[in-house]
Amino acid sequence: METKIISVNDVKKDMGAIKEAAKMLREGQLVAIPTETVYGLAANGLDEVAVRSLYDAKERPYYKAFSLQVADVAMVQDIAARVPDMALRLFERFCPGPITIVLPRKKSIPKGVTGGKATVGIRIPDNEIALAVLREAGVPLAVPSANISAHPSPTSAQMVYDDMKGRIPLILDGGTCNLGIESTIVDCTGEEPMIIRHGAISEREVMDCVKG
Repeated sequence: METKIISVNDVKKDMGAIKEAAKMLREGQLVAIPTETVYGLAANGLDEVAVRSLYDAKERPYYKAFSLQVADVAMVQDIAARVPDMALRLFERFCPGPITIVLPRKKSIPKGVTGGKATVGIRIPDNEIALAVLREAGVPLAVPSANISAHPSPTSAQMVYDDMKGRIPLILDGGTCNLGIESTIVDCTGEEPMIIRHGAISEREVMDCVKG
């Protein structure tokens, strides 16, 4: 498989590339996209076959869940069976941004995305290219880091290419990622928020937000 890199310098001027990526995603293909944290490898989160391809491309065990990215808070309602007040506070305070919020998943979300779990992580990336692709695709996207499992998370299109050449058809090059570290993952399925992965947003910031 040939892996193509397309530079996106201006979302409005480069909508052709955005539309191409979105079309490929709807058709079940994989596309690497920039976010504010690291480059992500996107697949249609409602397509079990596409998600299986995502596991294979990353050489990732099938039991490890993927989170889903959406364009806005309204799309969260399409994924989560329940959105408690503390989750809404976190979405309103930090999104778009480097936080992934774990909530009970709706039955419409394939078990293959969540590793068979009854929960799903949801994130709204703070990156114009990623948001444009999400809006154009019109579906939630499973977007883990765009690297082979256990390899360093990529912060540039070249790093993605070095790891994923021949495994995926398209990389959107949006330059170097601003943060370079993954999002903070917060489980909001219980009575109190629980940090599952420390990342760009500190535990104290999360707790201060929830406690108001």
